[in-house]
Amino acid sequence: MFTENERVLSSSSMDESVLDEKTRVERYDSQSWESLKKNPLDEDLVKFKDVFPETVPCELPKDEGIRHEVQLKPGSKYCVMKQWPLPREQVLAIDKFFADRLAAGHVRESTSPHSSPIFCVRKATGGWRIVHAFNKLNAATVPAQTPIPRKDVIIDGMSKSTIFSSMDLMDGFY
Repeated sequence: MFTENERVLSSSSMDESVLDEKTRVERYDSQSWESLKKNPLDEDLVKFKDVFPETVPCELPKDEGIRHEVQLKPGSKYCVMKQWPLPREQVLAIDKFFADRLAAGHVRESTSPHSSPIFCVRKATGGWRIVHAFNKLNAATVPAQTPIPRKDVIIDGMSKSTIFSSMDLMDGFY
């Protein structure tokens, strides 16, 4: 019998189907600049290629002084979960990820009393995607008063649109 942490770790980072070489190569090739040449928007994509850097930018927009604090439900205490053991390869990937973001000024040392485990999921391209297990913190957090719109509402709003797209900008996050 697995604990919750072991089940999350084994199902997320060690799924052999994610590591299939053919699938990984096909997915990577479908996301390359070369594959976009078949796209009717290719001219615009090439024209504005510099908008999508290959490396993490070394600057952020101007700091407006806005800071976010997690609001807990009444009666909840701060949430602390211990980090579970990770394979060395994942630890190195996590260390590199945060060292790069720290050098670029994208992250700073946390002052939060909360902590959640971190682990990695294999990307189709062979790298690692960083994942935080915020289950306990999310359960204790006051829900947003303006929730994210439902998928069907968004799709209905696009019904008369002529162009819409979805892009993973770099890692999809910083």
